Amino acid sequence: MRKGTLWLFALAALLLASGCNTMQGIGKDLKKGGEAIEKSAK
Repeated sequence: MRKGTLWLFALAALLLASGCNTMQGIGKDLKKGGEAIEKSAK
């Protein structure tokens, strides 16, 4: 049972870490999109 709990925590940590990277990537994409809109508006 203890081994299963350890695997569960490891899986949860992996999912959370990959989620952070994904959100960071989305933020960078949105920033680039906003900069492109600003350039075209000038």
